[in-house]
This record gives sequence, structure tokens and C-alpha cells, in this order.
Amino acid sequence: MNPALGDLDRNLGLHLEWVERARRDRCDLVVFPELSLTGYVLEDLAYGVGMRLDDPRLAVLIEQSKSISIIVGFVEHTPDHQYRIASAYLEDGEIRYVHHKVYLVTYGLFDEGRYLAAGERVRAFDTKFGRQAILICEDLWHPSALVIAAADGADVIHAPAASPGRGISGAAEVLGSARTWHDLTRVYSQMLVNFTVFANRTGYEDGINFYGASRILGPDGQVLADAGGDPALISADLSDGALRRARIASPLRRDEKLNVTLNELARIRQVRIR
Repeated sequence: MNPALGDLDRNLGLHLEWVERARRDRCDLVVFPELSLTGYVLEDLAYGVGMRLDDPRLAVLIEQSKSISIIVGFVEHTPDHQYRIASAYLEDGEIRYVHHKVYLVTYGLFDEGRYLAAGERVRAFDTKFGRQAILICEDLWHPSALVIAAADGADVIHAPAASPGRGISGAAEVLGSARTWHDLTRVYSQMLVNFTVFANRTGYEDGINFYGASRILGPDGQVLADAGGDPALISADLSDGALRRARIASPLRRDEKLNVTLNELARIRQVRIR
């Protein structure tokens, strides 16, 4: 989708249109991109569009979640007056979970850390469709976040993003940033043996192009659905049977040595704080 910068009411209307399309297509869950309710290049506008979790506009989508689960992106205005990039999982008329972006981007084109507070946790959570996790855009550029989500039992990792087009890669002249995301999502799906749902926005803001190319990948790294550069609704069946077959064929999660990882990280932490 292509949200309008700072226009919450217009963007809420867009969400309702996409939710209705997904409902007509008999989807169980619809995933919106990073900051889908607000637009991305907010800077100090973030303080004007930040939403409490009891905001009436969010309540409209919570009500919609009684018939279809929804992941929606916004700026959360927390009780202690922090402003965080958030994605909420709405289900059965409730907020099931809220993830705050842990790794803010403050380099190159980006200035998130100047205006927004970073999240402080990575968790998987239970839904009526199994155990899932949300990681927002830059979070996926830090493998530790993926490892934590998988270790916490996530079978599906949702990746709402606002990734701009940058660079040209290869003879086919594919955007370099798109190529990198294709590689990241494929490798993570294979190595963690889980489904990955990458939902990237489209359109322009402040001269920045967001290229879309959302995709859904299976636990073997195969692409199940792929969108182009225009706003599009894509869907796929994320079956437990596919997960079972992939984990029998590639038992990487079974063989992961979590205690080794924890022990060595604890050792490294002790060395660093001396």
C-alpha cells in the first residue's frame, strides 16, 4: 500500500479497503507495512501522529479483527511519553501483541533515532494460527533478532517494512535494496525453517521511492507469493504440513545448541564489561 504522510484518517480508510479485499479473498490474516497508518518520513511529525493503544482510530481496526486478524503499523505514544515505531497484532477484537522496532535506522537516508525511542525486546507470541513474531524492517538486518524469535518458538516471522529503492544490482538491473531483501528473507526462511512474510510499502515520500515487492516464503526458502512494485494483495497457505516436512528434511532448529549460544554470549558480555 501507499500511505499518505501524516494523514491518519485517510490511511485508516485505505486500511479498511484492504481489509475488506482480504476478507473477500477469505484470508485469515492481513499484514500491513511499517508505519502503514502514518507514513514513514515523519521526523518531528511523529509527535503529532503518535497514537495511544486506546486511540479510536486503532479501535476501528481492533473491531475489524473480530473477523480477520490484522497486523498494522503506527507510532505508539507510550504512557511514559516515548514515541516508538510499532506493529500491533490484532485478533478477535483484541490487541494480541505489540512489537516496537528495536534497531532504529540513523544513517544514510534515515534519521529515526533522532525522533523515536528504540524497542527493548524480541518475543514470539501465540495466535489462533500458531506462534508468530513481528520484526520491523531494520530488525531483520540483525541476525540475533531472528535467532531470538525462532528460539522463542515462532513458526511465522512477519517483516513489515518501509524499504526504499537504492542502487542497481546485476545485469537484470534489479534494485540493490530489493535484491538484498530477497536474499535475506530466503536465507532466514531456510536457516530458521519458518515462514517469512515480508510486507513492504510502495509510493514516494519526500523524494524517496518505496519499491514494494512484498513476498511470502515457505520454510524451505521457496517463494509462495510475490508482489510487484504496485500496491497489491498477495496471499499464500501457511500450512503446518509444510512446516513439518521442511523440519524433517532440514532439522536445523532441532539441532540448534541454545545453551552453547547463551553460555558463550554470557562469557563475551562479561569480557566486554570488565
